[in-house]
Amino acid sequence: MTRPTKPSLATLGDFFRFAIRRFRAARLTYGHGTTNAVDEAAFLVLEALRLPIHSLDPWLDLKPTAAERARLLTLIDARVALRMPAPYLVGAAYMHGVRFHADRRALIPRSFIGDLLAGGTLPIGDPRGIRRVLDLCTGSGCLAVLAAFAFPRARIDAVDLSPGALALARRNVATHRLADRITLYRGDLFQPLGRNRYDLILSNPPYVDARGMAKLPPEYRHEPRMALAAGRDGLDLVHRILAEAPKHLTKNGSLLCEIGRGRKSLETAYPRLPFLWLDTEQSEGEVFWISRDDL
Repeated sequence: MTRPTKPSLATLGDFFRFAIRRFRAARLTYGHGTTNAVDEAAFLVLEALRLPIHSLDPWLDLKPTAAERARLLTLIDARVALRMPAPYLVGAAYMHGVRFHADRRALIPRSFIGDLLAGGTLPIGDPRGIRRVLDLCTGSGCLAVLAAFAFPRARIDAVDLSPGALALARRNVATHRLADRITLYRGDLFQPLGRNRYDLILSNPPYVDARGMAKLPPEYRHEPRMALAAGRDGLDLVHRILAEAPKHLTKNGSLLCEIGRGRKSLETAYPRLPFLWLDTEQSEGEVFWISRDDL
């Protein structure tokens, strides 16, 4: 597709429409905060200029500077040529209006658990009664931060095996001024936690099965493989979490875990466990809740 000459791209609206055409022609894959070319283009042009991302309309007639126009063209070209997810290009992603730093050291922030935390739809009583929370496989730290907002009296421990991911998580924790409530640990699941017990353990672990890994679109191949791949059935880490969680839950504690499309395999492997499946507007049968008593 022939790219319009620079003089024809005068306003932010021009760049927005240009990006949509390029993205549609390239048949890009989405799923890192947006689901279509229109939303992807809006996010990219707004975040690139550090404008509020909740609405594009007020900025359509804005005329970027020469440097800003050059940056927008470079980003649009990179999104198409490299198939790089937009959050990696601009260094940021949003979950329920909360901005997180994003780079290739960790998965781009996204999780149906985040929807449940932000929506206040977990099967608990008073959120103020949750005093200790554990976030396993924290990655960028996004769920630990959202948990701190959802449970205002809680202290949160967050664990990851990747030193790079933890460095990024540390930056996000500092940005949201939560270093006094969120403690980061490097280690393999529960290994660095000793005998600590929690009212709530949440985890969005690697859960892509071997078949899914073989078919990953290019956009997802830019993310760390260790944060995605989880063996033949996608449940390698989930088996370990289920086995070890009871030793780290308080008497009335519960486990909240996202597993993607592994529900059938999980229920086959544990036919006696009464998993409670918590659906969101965008998911069905991908996040389970189970109490310590049931485990």
